Amino acid sequence: MAPEAASVAITTETAKPTLAPARPAEPEHVPPAHRPDWQKYLTPVLVVLLAAAVVFMIFRNWNSWEGGKAEQVTDDAYVRGDLTPLSTKVAGIVRDVSVSDFQTVHQGDLLVQLEDDDYRAQVAQAGAAVAAAKAAIENNRHQKQLQQAKIDRSLAGVTQAQAEISAAQAGIAAAQADLDRTLPERRRQEALMETNSTTRQKVEQAVAEEERSRAQLVSRQASLDQAKAMLSSSQSVVDAERRGLDVLNAQELQLIADLHGREASLTVAQVNLGYTRIEAPADGTVGERQVRPGQLVSPGTQAIPFVNKLKWVQANYRETQLTNVKVGDAAEIRIDAYPGKVFRGKVIEIAPASGSQFALLPPDNATGNYTKVVQRVSVKIGLDDDSLAPELRPGLSVIARVRTRR
Repeated sequence: MAPEAASVAITTETAKPTLAPARPAEPEHVPPAHRPDWQKYLTPVLVVLLAAAVVFMIFRNWNSWEGGKAEQVTDDAYVRGDLTPLSTKVAGIVRDVSVSDFQTVHQGDLLVQLEDDDYRAQVAQAGAAVAAAKAAIENNRHQKQLQQAKIDRSLAGVTQAQAEISAAQAGIAAAQADLDRTLPERRRQEALMETNSTTRQKVEQAVAEEERSRAQLVSRQASLDQAKAMLSSSQSVVDAERRGLDVLNAQELQLIADLHGREASLTVAQVNLGYTRIEAPADGTVGERQVRPGQLVSPGTQAIPFVNKLKWVQANYRETQLTNVKVGDAAEIRIDAYPGKVFRGKVIEIAPASGSQFALLPPDNATGNYTKVVQRVSVKIGLDDDSLAPELRPGLSVIARVRTRR
């Protein structure tokens, strides 16, 4: 009976109703304060005006803010170096390729050797032509010496003829004086003979003296004419020999010109022989070989590319970044291939025009619609430590940071 009594008691307690809590007193309704309509739009309008002012200031002074930074950074930068495709200048067959792909070489190292037998023969032939030209000049020199000796001999004949003329003129003067003496004596003796004042012997003697003097004068005159003829002949010979010397002098000029032409041909042959050797133009690294031994190559055939040891960084800055950038400014270079490593350098050159001006087809903004595009100008940055250049490869991506000196 006890459990049943307990059950009845529980049921009785559960059936009692639960009393609700008392509700608090409601506050009295206060109507909101009335505000003018313009105050509702004041705040949004102020926000819009402030935003417009900020945007206007940013776009109006952005270039000056960007160009006035102490550090100018760009990731449009790459490692550059002189990459030269070494080609053949003459035709021939490749005898030997002395380097392997990507090998480090020094200036003057032999890279490719062509067969040079033909070119050596051309050099020998040109050398023989030069020797023949020199021999012809030497022969001309001896002929000139011989011709000069002939001229000297002819001049000696002229001198002798002039001496004979002088002697003949002196003989004529003496004969004329003798004739002037003997002719009056003959006339005087002949006059005395008419008066029988002299002997016939004296008359005959005076006549003989006068005739001898006249014959002597005629002989001297003939000698003078002969000496004059000899002088004229000698002078003609001298003129002829001198003209021969002039011909030899002209031949010498022609021979000298021919020698120079043959020496030039020898130089060309030697140069062509040198072209059979392709050598490293400087210290650097070669690329992949393009020719093999036994291959027939023609002028212009690319044999092997060459990359110079000297490297630099070409950074393409926006035109708005170059306000204070000058040659000599210090630079920091970070290369993606060497994370965490900083290379030091400085600006050594700034391009004289933007990259678009050096393009194959420069833009012409005078045609069609125009859209302003920020141009980029190349800045050449050299490394302070040249020993680091061999570690770099042209084409590697770079982040360049230039510290301007304002």
